[in-house]
Amino acid sequence: MYLYDELVKRADRPVQVGLIGAGKFGSMFLSQVPTTLGLEVKAIADLDPDRARQSCRTVGWSDAQLKATEFFDSTQTMIDAGGIDVLVEATGNPIAGIAHAKMAIAAKIHIVMVNVEADVLAGGILAKEAREAGIVYSMAYGDQPALTIELVEWARASGFHVVAAGKGTKYLPEYHYSTPDTIWDHYGLTPEQAAQAGMNSQMFNSFLDGTKSALEMAAISNGTGLKAPDDGLAFPPAGMDDLAHILRPRSVGGQLEDSGMVEVVTSVERDGRPVYKDLRWGVYVVIEAPNDYASACFKQYGMNTDSTGRYSAMYKPFHLIGLELNMSILSAALLNQPTGSTLDFHSDVVATAKRDLNAGEMLDGEGGFTVYGKLMPASKSLAVGGLPIGLAHRVKLNNKIKRDQPITWADVEIDRGTEAVITRQAMEALYR
Repeated sequence: MYLYDELVKRADRPVQVGLIGAGKFGSMFLSQVPTTLGLEVKAIADLDPDRARQSCRTVGWSDAQLKATEFFDSTQTMIDAGGIDVLVEATGNPIAGIAHAKMAIAAKIHIVMVNVEADVLAGGILAKEAREAGIVYSMAYGDQPALTIELVEWARASGFHVVAAGKGTKYLPEYHYSTPDTIWDHYGLTPEQAAQAGMNSQMFNSFLDGTKSALEMAAISNGTGLKAPDDGLAFPPAGMDDLAHILRPRSVGGQLEDSGMVEVVTSVERDGRPVYKDLRWGVYVVIEAPNDYASACFKQYGMNTDSTGRYSAMYKPFHLIGLELNMSILSAALLNQPTGSTLDFHSDVVATAKRDLNAGEMLDGEGGFTVYGKLMPASKSLAVGGLPIGLAHRVKLNNKIKRDQPITWADVEIDRGTEAVITRQAMEALYR
């Protein structure tokens, strides 16, 4: 892509970025700005502008850089001030994310959606509206969906069939029922240690209880056409050397229900033992050789294969999250291309009960006490009327729900007049 060469050419007219949300992801991005030629953060919108200023100081910004950046408590006000080439949505709030994407589309400003929660909730229609407006709607490089999509693109462009793609994480079946009160036991921290580090218990719990994995696999599916497992992610234990053996279709001895799936591998065996050479922090693609000659080349060049030699895997063992975000910003601004984008509505993430719930209870969204997000094919979600996890925030149940039962639109009292609900239902209508 030669992005750096393009940056050098326009060092005297840097790409102007507007950041929404200066939390952990935003701060990681901000730490790279002082050493990136040809890129400037023109403005930052945060509910607490003073906290955003302090985040900039914490990551090493100079007084001069702070003085050159405008701080707002309103995204719309920041957009109206003008001069922004690319917006970065890094709030993690699906409701806010939809609103901010709509603002960017209306203003015809490229948008990088760090907010995978919003993207899975309504990306099928937001990306379509962005393309119609002539702007880039992009996933965030550094996050696992964009990095996985890059591997899928490499595989397909090279002539390989993609058997499976996804990421690694730490998972055991009981993690689905973890709550913000139990989360730190799983991380080996005390609540006091977590508080001192500024770690949000509900956010970290969404990483552990399977919700974040489901969201990221839905994003990959919707950006590539790979299928979601019919009954949700299986989280098989698999190390780097075992990917090609385990992530083959069942018909040839693997654990996938079919070829062309998304899946997450866990770094711990079901009995808690660590997986050898785990991929907890990385992403992967499993490929199939299209012919005997290619299969022989796998062996000749030391690829990790299954016993047949036909299946192999390529992987990236780490991801650097916000430290890599410049790739998306610059690709949008300089090449007019996304680093992954929602293309269709293949997969969804449905709110699913963590315990038996009673009528009248309030749902509390990703990583909370009441629900986790379960990946399922979008066709199945639409057929059962599944309530997307991104809308399971502060809504009241009408009915009793059993543990592990998906929650439907009919099970909740929800305001159908909000922008997020209207946008989501418009997307559902588009894909029925």
